[in-house]
Parts: sequence; structure tokens; C-alpha cells
Amino acid sequence: MKGFTFDDIPGLTGRTALVTGANTGIGYHIAEMLADRGARVLMGCRDLTKAEAARKDMLKAVPDAQIELVELDLADMASVRKAAEGIDTLDLLVNNAGIMWVPHEISTGGAEKHFAVNHLSHFALTSLLLPALAKGKDPRVVTQSSIAHRPASIQFDNLSGEHDYARQKFYGQSKLANLMFALELDRRLRAKGSPIASIACHPGVAKTELTRQVGWAKLIMPIAATLLNTAKQGALPALQAATDPDAQGGDYYGPYGFMEATGATSGRAVATATARDPLLATRLWEVSKDMTGIDPGLPPAA
Repeated sequence: MKGFTFDDIPGLTGRTALVTGANTGIGYHIAEMLADRGARVLMGCRDLTKAEAARKDMLKAVPDAQIELVELDLADMASVRKAAEGIDTLDLLVNNAGIMWVPHEISTGGAEKHFAVNHLSHFALTSLLLPALAKGKDPRVVTQSSIAHRPASIQFDNLSGEHDYARQKFYGQSKLANLMFALELDRRLRAKGSPIASIACHPGVAKTELTRQVGWAKLIMPIAATLLNTAKQGALPALQAATDPDAQGGDYYGPYGFMEATGATSGRAVATATARDPLLATRLWEVSKDMTGIDPGLPPAA
């Protein structure tokens, strides 16, 4: 079966996309490629100085691109609300930003920081933007997960991470939450008859700046990078989820290669049974509402 390639990305003129974490790594390449295909791209970034530098670099590659900055700090729920309030109509939302293996810290709703930034803030942002997406053309929500979701579980009794905190474990938990949310969101949107599709993806194992908090990773990365996907290759599954005319709500995409870790093309990925469990997803949904104080207004699917 032929995998999805950059050449398969269709024209996107007239469409607007918001990409979180668009100033670096995988998010940068997602934003740049969407802009290259004609989309108006909103770069959702915490540091506007770095975002402006990234925007200028994109414009060198795509001189006629429509690229705008949206201040968005996913560690600050007030910033999430403000960013959403400034967007009236949206066609594509790409929930890409994330943190990885950071020291323990309590954040939104009393959750540890991986869960708060990677999952809760994207749950909130998506919920707040559903009215804008409902006005869009072929509207899609694309949420970035990870193969790190595979061994993970949701520790509902320890979301603060105050007991037995381990960076890798809690990062994996946040990525499982991303995938569970994406699949549950699509179930609820379908049940409501919404035109919005929720699609998940993961980048495989790509060389990005996410490992900047991990000292040993900085040491081995120059060697490991020869075996990994580039950040641009890591962007391809998200681009397939966002633009492939054949993509459907509830799909999950990843690199079309060995164990979904690397690959020059993108295709269907495999979600664990835990990620696909609707009962666990319903519990996660309710917890996320409580911790963010934001209700998407979507009842459970029957």
C-alpha cells in the first residue's frame, strides 16, 4: 500500500489553520507546509519573539504565505482562553505543541505539567474553538499523540504526580490522554451530527527540541539523529490527518515504516486497546472538564 507523501498534500487556498507550537520542530514544518499549499496559518506560540523569527524564516521559503502570530501559552489557561476568543472561523486546528520529560511541577487544575500542557490545555483550546470550527470548510481537529502512549495508563488517582513521579511515565500518560481525547471527541462529534472530524497522529521518533530537558539525550542525539526521522518527516502524519481527502474522523496516522518509528511516508497507525476504551475516555473527559473548568458541550455517544 502506498503511503502518504508531501506531494499528496492538496491545495489549501481559502482555508485557515491554527498550529500550536509552530515556531520550532515538527510544528514549524506543519505550519510551513500548510502555508506553502495556500492556507492562512496562525502560529500559536508562547514566545512571540521566537515565533516572529520563525515566521520570517517561513516567508523566505514561501514568500507569498499568509502567516500570522497568535500568543498562546499552554501552561496558562487565561492565555488559552484569550487566544480562542480572537478566532471567529477556523478550518483546521492542529494540536501539536508539547513538553517532554520535564521536572515535576504542578500546573492547570492541580495536574502535573505534562498532563496539563500536553492534554488539558489542548482539551480546553479545542473545546473553545468548536464554534469557530463548525463554521469552517471540511473542519478538522488534529491531535498529536506518540508511540509513548503504548505502555501508558491514566493514573486518575495521581494526576498531580505527587507520588512516584517519573518523567517518562507521565509524558507517556499525557500522550495516551491526547489519543483518548482525539478518539472520544470524534465519537461525540459524530453522535451530534457535527461536520467537524477529529483525527489523531504521531510523528514516530523524530529529532526535535522536545528532549532539551534531558541531559543524556543531548549527548546521544548527534549519533541517534542518523537513525531518526527529521522534524520535517515527523510532520507528515499530522499533515496527512489535516489534509488527506480520504482521511476520516477517528483515524490515527503515523510513519509508514518499521514499528511506526520512522518512515518517509505516512499511513494508518495502531492505537492500543486502552486508547480505544470508550469507558476510560468518558472518565478522562469528565476529569478534563473539571480540571479546566471548560465544558465542550458534547454529550457521550450512545
